[in-house]
Amino acid sequence: MKAVFLSLCLTALISCKNTESQKETPMTETQNTEHTSFYIGTYTDGDSQGIYKASLEADGTFTKPVLAAEVANPSFLAFNDAKDILLSVTEREQGKIGTFKVAGDTLTPINEQNSGGANPCFVTINEANYVLVANYTGGNVGLLKLNEQDGSLSELLDVEQHEGQGTTDRQEGPHAHSAWFLPDGSGIVSADLGTNQLWFSKINTQTNKLEPAETQKLDLPEGAGPRHLVFHPSNGFIYVLNELDNTVAQIGKENERYSVKTVTSILPEDFDAFSKAADIHISKDGKFIYASNRGHDSIAILEVTEDGSLTLIANEPTKGKDPRNFQLTPDEKFVIVANQNSNNLVSYTRDPESGLMTYASEITAPTPVCILFE
Repeated sequence: MKAVFLSLCLTALISCKNTESQKETPMTETQNTEHTSFYIGTYTDGDSQGIYKASLEADGTFTKPVLAAEVANPSFLAFNDAKDILLSVTEREQGKIGTFKVAGDTLTPINEQNSGGANPCFVTINEANYVLVANYTGGNVGLLKLNEQDGSLSELLDVEQHEGQGTTDRQEGPHAHSAWFLPDGSGIVSADLGTNQLWFSKINTQTNKLEPAETQKLDLPEGAGPRHLVFHPSNGFIYVLNELDNTVAQIGKENERYSVKTVTSILPEDFDAFSKAADIHISKDGKFIYASNRGHDSIAILEVTEDGSLTLIANEPTKGKDPRNFQLTPDEKFVIVANQNSNNLVSYTRDPESGLMTYASEITAPTPVCILFE
């Protein structure tokens, strides 16, 4: 009887141990056929060879990332509307932007063009196939166009060169960090960390040139360092993530003029060590905004109030170092975080009512800095 009891205890202990380890062990497709595929942009100055592909299973575990295309420093990725062409920057002194045909688990190179400046760090494309690329060191935004027939990129059509400087060491000159098409189709806004401003422009579709908008620039609070932004789906506000002072600025528009309404910290009040913000996303219902902190190594969770201002409700640890890019899955049930300097991806389940995140799983990935879902 004693032997049987010991045998049952041992079986239970083994079962518990196996259950705990499953959170960090990727499942195969034979175990769970429901999964969401995504591409991983990286820096290739270490073990990475380029762009990788992986999947998130229905329980939040990962499949092992596999190399999809060899390319230097593909630090930011984007899809065209049909999601059959992937665009990738090559973040180097001689900046490039390239396109790839999506073919199963591999990416077939199509062509590559100059980005218009040094160290491109962001790319986006609209429904008319205009492509914007932000060149960080070049301090400018390049304009190109995608050929819908063969997926190739045009030569550089135009460059919007920024000028000016801010007040910190990182703001000695212009550093364009991102560029975005306004949701209403009226133009473009780019975030320049170096000049500490948002720059507004529009595309002249007759000449394929970038032209200043009526209100060309908006100053952010001194030392803010605007990096990325999101558009609220219904209240009309733009929320700008400021890298240098770890805040989110609420931007409103009245009588065709933009202004800063509120500024909210994404760090806990008792944290006074070095940190810098990286990425920002908003839930489809507009209730919650998420932002990544590098240094504090957390995802800040902010609630959007009735007047559009923000309240910091939590900081979820990222279980890794320097969370760069992160994404909500298309169904918004999970959040995936790319920890650049600990070489890992971490998944969290997301509660749509509270906005809070709960750790699900993690897996090794080489210098991940961008996540793009299919």
